[in-house]
Amino acid sequence: MASETTGPPRDFEALKELLLARHDSLPRRLAQVAAFALENPDEIAFGTVASVAQQADVQPSTLIRFAQQLGFAGFSDLQEVFRQQLRSRWPDYRERLARLKADGPEAAGGGAAALLAGFVESATVSLERLGDTVSAAEVERAATLLASADTIFLLGLRRAFPVAAYLAYALGKLGLRAVLVDHVAALAPEQIGGARPVDAVVAISFSPYTPTTIELAARAAEIGVPVVAITDGPFSPLRPSATVQFEVAEADFSAFRSLSATLALAMALAVATGARRGGG
Repeated sequence: MASETTGPPRDFEALKELLLARHDSLPRRLAQVAAFALENPDEIAFGTVASVAQQADVQPSTLIRFAQQLGFAGFSDLQEVFRQQLRSRWPDYRERLARLKADGPEAAGGGAAALLAGFVESATVSLERLGDTVSAAEVERAATLLASADTIFLLGLRRAFPVAAYLAYALGKLGLRAVLVDHVAALAPEQIGGARPVDAVVAISFSPYTPTTIELAARAAEIGVPVVAITDGPFSPLRPSATVQFEVAEADFSAFRSLSATLALAMALAVATGARRGGG
C-alpha cells in the first residue's frame, strides 16, 4: 500500500510508475486491473464501477480493492487521477494565448490576419478529415434512429454546447420535438430524466470529456434509450453507451480546436433526420 506519510500518487505519471513497479507483486486479478487501467485511461476516468469491471472482466469489488491497495480512499478517488490526466492534455486559455505569442510573427505577432488565416486553415483541415472519419451510412443510420424518436434529448456541455444548441434550433425548425439539456442550475439529470426507450439522446463530448455528459448518457443507455454519440475517438468514454458513434477529428491552431467539422456533421444529421421524418 502507498506510504501513509506521502499518500497515494496524485498525478498520472507517478501512478503509472507505481503500477509498473508493483505489477509483478500484485495478485493476478489486481495485475489485470492495472494493465487495463494503463491501456484504457479514458475508461477508468469516466466509467462507473460496474461498466469498468465488465470491460476489465473483473468483479466490481476488485476495482475497489485495487484502488485501496494503492492507498486511495476508493475507486472515485482513483478516478480523479485519470480525469486530471485528460484535462492536462489541453492547456487552459491563458497558456494557449502564451503559445501564440511564443510562435512569433506567424501567429500572434502577425496580427488578426494571421490569426484568421490560422483558424481558417484548421477549419479546412477539419472539414477535409470529416469525409475520412464519418461515412454516409453512419449518418443514414443515426438519422433513421432519430427520426423514429418521440423526443430527442440533446446533451452537450461546455465546448460541445454550441453543437447541442444548434441541433435544438435546427430540429425544432424542422418540426421535430427536441429538448436541449442545458444544465442550468445543475438540472441536467432532471432535464433528461424523462427520457424513455421511445426517445433518443444525442450526446456530444470531446477530450477532456465532461463527466456529466458521460454519466447521463450511460444512465440513458442503461434504461434502453438509444444514444447517438458525437465524440473524438474510438476510446471515448461515450463509446459504451452509443448506439451509433461518430468520431470527428478536429484540427487545432495553437491548441485552439475547431468546431467546424462537428457543426457540419450536426447540420447534415439534422437535415437528414428532418427528411426522414417528413418522408422525403
